[in-house]
Amino acid sequence: MKILLLEDDLILSAELSTFLENSGFEVKKVYDGDLVLREVDQDIYDIYLLDINVPKLNGLKVCEIIRAHDQNVPIIMISAYSDLSSKKDAFSLLADDYLVKPFQFEELLMRINSLIRRKDIDAKFSDEIIKIEDLTINKTEQKVYRNNQEISLTVKELQLLVFLAEAKGRTVSKQQITEHVWEHNFNTNTNTVEVYINFLRKKIDKDFDVKLIHTRSGFGYYLSPA
Repeated sequence: MKILLLEDDLILSAELSTFLENSGFEVKKVYDGDLVLREVDQDIYDIYLLDINVPKLNGLKVCEIIRAHDQNVPIIMISAYSDLSSKKDAFSLLADDYLVKPFQFEELLMRINSLIRRKDIDAKFSDEIIKIEDLTINKTEQKVYRNNQEISLTVKELQLLVFLAEAKGRTVSKQQITEHVWEHNFNTNTNTVEVYINFLRKKIDKDFDVKLIHTRSGFGYYLSPA
């Protein structure tokens, strides 16, 4: 897991990064808010630790910018400001936690791990529900709805729909579909994939103005509202 640490106290930054690295994290240290934004453009981080009172862009502004681009990444503010107003400002910008300096490194680690567990649980739950436009796929209950109307699918139709949906708009080839849905248990030269795509279109698209299942000639199929 990668952590971006915004802290302009060089001694604290070094000690904290060493502690976190010894705890199994990869840490990138930066010392002003502008550097955080450069890092956000260049890399992906699993958690942000942001001091408030730093040069250039302060930690609150950095938090606001990060949150505008990613609603889910954990953000912990670490600050010498212990007043209620500063905490309210941080939480109003959707920071996940706030730790007042000086603090025990072990306490920070516990809070980091707690946020990571929560994120993992949220991700697991969200993975079970796929929503694209007015299409909802509940993988746990194995139910599909379009415009709140339940659509009855066979097992293979559901597997094919889920595979298309999880591709997130990318084109998947007939070969990829056969490997994932049928596991090569039939001759890939047959028109089985086309037949099942047509089955899905009749059930998913036929009665709706916005078509979701598309063919990219010579490449395969994709699921997208446009």
